[in-house]
Amino acid sequence: MAENISYVRDTLLEQSTAPRGAAHSTGWAQRNLFATPKDSVLTVVASVIIIWVLFHLINWTLIQAVWTGPNRSVCTTIVQGGIQPDGWSGACWAYVGDKFQQFMIGSYPRDQLWRPYLVAAVFVALLVPFLIPSVPRKGLNALLLLVALPIFSFYLLLGGVFGLRYVETSLWGGLMVTLIISFVGIVVSLPVGILLALGRRSNMPVLRMFSIAFIELIRGVPLITVLFLASVLLPLFMEPGNTIDKFLRALVGVSIFASAYMAEVIRGGLQAIPKGQYEGADSLGLSYVQKMTFVIMPQAIKLVIPGIVNTFIGMFKDTSLVSIISMYDLLGIVKASFGDANWASPVTPMTGLIFAGSVFWLFCFGMSRYSAFMERHLDTGHRH
Repeated sequence: MAENISYVRDTLLEQSTAPRGAAHSTGWAQRNLFATPKDSVLTVVASVIIIWVLFHLINWTLIQAVWTGPNRSVCTTIVQGGIQPDGWSGACWAYVGDKFQQFMIGSYPRDQLWRPYLVAAVFVALLVPFLIPSVPRKGLNALLLLVALPIFSFYLLLGGVFGLRYVETSLWGGLMVTLIISFVGIVVSLPVGILLALGRRSNMPVLRMFSIAFIELIRGVPLITVLFLASVLLPLFMEPGNTIDKFLRALVGVSIFASAYMAEVIRGGLQAIPKGQYEGADSLGLSYVQKMTFVIMPQAIKLVIPGIVNTFIGMFKDTSLVSIISMYDLLGIVKASFGDANWASPVTPMTGLIFAGSVFWLFCFGMSRYSAFMERHLDTGHRH
């Protein structure tokens, strides 16, 4: 008996045309912004608010802003468009220009500026090839960037050796302090966080309990408390007459705090690795160190790149808290400059805070975009 297959089509359907407007931006807007009357009303209201805010923001920060001048007197009138009712201009960028060097390096001696500039140049020269995957000799690059550069920068910036003038850390400030603290925190927190995460998953009770106690204790208190403890308690472990530099205390406090959070991020990646990966590594006769180094940890870190970068971004912003122990990062030194009578005006504080916020945003946005790039570069698990 022949099988009836009359219901099976023996010709292809003709290609259908795209829905009207779907191939253009109007189609996207219709689906996402004007799909219903309620969506249309909300879109119109939100657009009006956004346009109003952007107009006033651009007008204040750019159009009515003052860009050059010797003191606050240049910000009392508007060069373009007359005088405002309150007698003050828009953003006073002349103030930022006058204080720019202070915002970058603090009170570092002006006759020694070549030292932080040299450190910045070496940092950029080592960081750029390190971030480009196609550049060879990553091991040597990492050694120079993560080990040699901190040592070189410490002696060059601090001085007191090789005939260099000693510059105490209380004169350091601005973006230089923000970058140093965040860079050291990143370099220290990642390996320490990995060790703490492995310790928390260890079968050795003493090591596991120590790791759990450390992580939960640090994560249970705010960074301000950790900074105070580092500033007050660390000197107690020194012999009488000896002390620990205040800047070093801040580095230790931030590094400890970031390491505890990093440990939990890494632990999440380790738990996401299938059990078969551990068993496969064991079946190859790999030792614990080899198994973690070559099989487990590379996969775990790749899975938690967003969490790692999120921790780095949070730490970069949290460096502003070091001002409570009299260390002035970018935000701290901007706020301190508000007291300068030469630039005291109603528009000065807002201008300085917008500048500081913009710098923080640029660095954080850059880290976020590089994180997305690395995720795409390392996402090889489902490619065909």
